[in-house]
Amino acid sequence: MASNSRIILASQSRARQALLKNAGIKFRAIPADIDEKKFSKGLKPVKAAQELAKRKALVVAAKNPGALVIGADQVLECGGKIFSKARDKKNAEKKLKLLRGKTHHLISAVYVVQDKKILWAHTGKAKLRMHNFDDAFLKSYMAKAGPALTRAVGAYELEGAGAWLFKSVHGDYFTILGLPLLALLKFLKSYGVKP
Repeated sequence: MASNSRIILASQSRARQALLKNAGIKFRAIPADIDEKKFSKGLKPVKAAQELAKRKALVVAAKNPGALVIGADQVLECGGKIFSKARDKKNAEKKLKLLRGKTHHLISAVYVVQDKKILWAHTGKAKLRMHNFDDAFLKSYMAKAGPALTRAVGAYELEGAGAWLFKSVHGDYFTILGLPLLALLKFLKSYGVKP
């Protein structure tokens, strides 16, 4: 059985932290310091998300004996290519131009680890299709998006101005935000965690 005070989220993601907090889970956030490119290089999108989530959980768990550590990561895949977060506003604009009018997938993996033992893992996938917007619309969106341009893997946050970019969205909303929350809560409940 786990105590809520011993739960750690191995992530600096504001969205993941907000999801857990809003669900009534008491936790500490301790970002994992890993080289994401090193651990995802050469992997298919689903495997990359899984490997990164697992590594984050294991790294933080090693420094926090006995804690229940949640590691999560998200990968954006379009046409077989993995996209990473934009470095700056110019890079975000380039990424959005590549994604417009196309379908891409957000793959979110989550692992729960205690010490060196993987207790549970889950991967969710969502399918999103962007409008084929013009450059004027793109400029307008970018002016409103602010930090989301470099904070989110797709240069958008669906819970904000990013919703305007989309023609259709298929999949679990929490998976899109970067944490398959319903599956995670089901596991935590079975493990004795309560809100």
